[in-house]
Amino acid sequence: MAINEAQLTTWSSLGSVQQSAATYQTIRGVLDHKDSAYYPKLYQIFLQGSYGNDTNVWRDSDVDVVMRLTSVYYPDTSSLAPTEKANYDHARLPTDYSWALFKQEVAGWLTKNFGAGVDASGKAIYVPGSGNRRDADVLACAEHRHFITYPAIGNPSYREGIIFWKADGTQIINYPKQHSENCTTKHQNTKSYFKPTVRIFKNIRNRMIEDGRLQEGIAPSYFLEGMLYNVPTNLFGGAINRP
Repeated sequence: MAINEAQLTTWSSLGSVQQSAATYQTIRGVLDHKDSAYYPKLYQIFLQGSYGNDTNVWRDSDVDVVMRLTSVYYPDTSSLAPTEKANYDHARLPTDYSWALFKQEVAGWLTKNFGAGVDASGKAIYVPGSGNRRDADVLACAEHRHFITYPAIGNPSYREGIIFWKADGTQIINYPKQHSENCTTKHQNTKSYFKPTVRIFKNIRNRMIEDGRLQEGIAPSYFLEGMLYNVPTNLFGGAINRP
């Protein structure tokens, strides 16, 4: 079936913005409340996923919120030379607070505020929508540092990300802020064509699912964005009309 240019322009447009922004502000306000058990700790709250990257389409529902513990970090020292690893071991201070306790406290606080529908059994804590508030996934995670150098004098250098564990004990490490920065850079380097192109591909995928041509779960959003990162920037020049 041929797809006309008007349809491509529609598909390139952003999905719900105001409702997702309001959902994020509501969730953030609860997470950052002074009465929570974890409030004395250091943490960061930010968006990730399609709403954070401005690649959301109308079919997208969940708002992905990252709740990253920064009072505690989990290290990867595999890239350090033996002398630098010794420097790290000498400077490292133990702590009795953990990611597991942090997630437990975050889940308990969200349940207290949003009710029994909150589900912490998955990778993220699911917060069901209500009224104009959309569903949200709150990823309770901790700071991860992949150390590049650790000198005896001066500041170490490291790649900063997030870390969490699945219910089966599988460790997950990724870098959502770098992902967002790369997305913005790609967008700027393609004369603002990249993000609308991602939305087109996501809408095409959704139409194929609705028409029974593609199974749900095939080519998820992060796969499409990652695939398009590898497309040479000069191929975006005539890809679509700007919305």
